[in-house]
Amino acid sequence: MRTLLLGSVLCAVALPCLAQTVLKSEPLVLAPYEVAFVQDASCPAGKVLKVTGAIRGLHRRKACVALASEQASLAVATP
Repeated sequence: MRTLLLGSVLCAVALPCLAQTVLKSEPLVLAPYEVAFVQDASCPAGKVLKVTGAIRGLHRRKACVALASEQASLAVATP
């Protein structure tokens, strides 16, 4: 019984963390290997720009990916 209760509590805590925040502009500072999703005009409708931070001296990786609407929430990036 304790295992079932513990499992349900962990699921309730973990589910809100699965949502990805979609920014309106690309962040200026992005840690190496950190991922940010950006809604801009460079990707076709229904897709967002996935930006992955890089170590010093390398360029960021950018790719258009489809993001499920139930996993995304729109936020405002602060410059």
